[in-house]
Amino acid sequence: MAHPYDVYAYLRENEPVSWFEPTGQWLISRHADVDALLRDRRLGRTYLHVATHSEMCRPDDPAHLAPFWHVIRNGILDMEPPDHTRLRRLVSQAFTPRRVEALRPTVQRIADRLVDEFVADGGGDLIARVAEPLPVTVIAEMLGVPEADRHLLRPWSADICGMYELNPSREVADRAVRACEEFSDYLRGLAAARRGDPRDDLITALTQVDGLTEDELVGTCVLLLNAGHEATVNTTGNGWWALFRNPGELTRLRASADLLPTAIEELMRYDTPAQMFERWVLEDITISGVDIPRGSEVALLFGSANHDPAVFTDPARLNLGRAENPHISFGAGIHYCLGAPLARIELTASFGALLAKAPAMKLVETPKWKPGYIIRGLETLLVEV
Repeated sequence: MAHPYDVYAYLRENEPVSWFEPTGQWLISRHADVDALLRDRRLGRTYLHVATHSEMCRPDDPAHLAPFWHVIRNGILDMEPPDHTRLRRLVSQAFTPRRVEALRPTVQRIADRLVDEFVADGGGDLIARVAEPLPVTVIAEMLGVPEADRHLLRPWSADICGMYELNPSREVADRAVRACEEFSDYLRGLAAARRGDPRDDLITALTQVDGLTEDELVGTCVLLLNAGHEATVNTTGNGWWALFRNPGELTRLRASADLLPTAIEELMRYDTPAQMFERWVLEDITISGVDIPRGSEVALLFGSANHDPAVFTDPARLNLGRAENPHISFGAGIHYCLGAPLARIELTASFGALLAKAPAMKLVETPKWKPGYIIRGLETLLVEV
């Protein structure tokens, strides 16, 4: 969990397509294979558009998970064409590049305020004080969630995202179901309010998209919250921890603000916030000489792909000026992250503000990794300024 990269190196060299019995998955570790499979329509985030659970030799969904799957399967992340094509086109009518770019001053304002308060207090937990509140506040403002309700968002998201870890417990599942039910009810109420009193926010824009059902509106907003902050939070925490472990690169970044754009990309590559994404095999397929039958599940190891020496020169070295950096932290193909431009704006604002306002920031104690694997992040990151 704390350092998977040596294991990845072994897999890439010796077993690039490896059967992992504990989770019943094929582990795919090389960049070329992961990148190709993300674009291969013989695989899918779901199989329910082409087969039933029984036809894929899979058990039916447990009844207690019905509210969770209803929300998740109404978002584009767990859809395949033609539903994915239709919904992504509809959502793109509201979540436009212009709307995202217009958020840049707002993102900077929020980042500056958080960092100013953090510096005034002499530091503390960088994740709790800066990394987490920035994307949650941005998403809340973008959606149009009133300030009094924003404290609800992070716990809902954390509980839902618990289901993306390997073999979640019944307790984790129950929390995810409860969060889906509460968040869904909240979003339906907010959407109804916006229909009667339109505002300049994304919820209003989504209510005005012709052909978008209310279930799809809810699924879209849940996805925007979950995907729109987990990656940013963990890139921030993982990134600063990487910088503290590589003081020469941190000094280099502090000396040249022009490095920030390539630094952000390198930090996303170096300690990827989403280590693995799963795909279902919809047709028999051969990967690097290994035959994988229909109905199998493959685990695409993003963290391994982003450290593949066949693609990245000296991948174990943090190089903030890395010019050629085809990392796949945002995915590829039709499921490429819709929020990637916003994530880059947030990360640039956050790192830029901390570099400018806390130029002597230093680590207080060695952080610990959260126990999860798929979503990779630190429990805390204690610093002083």
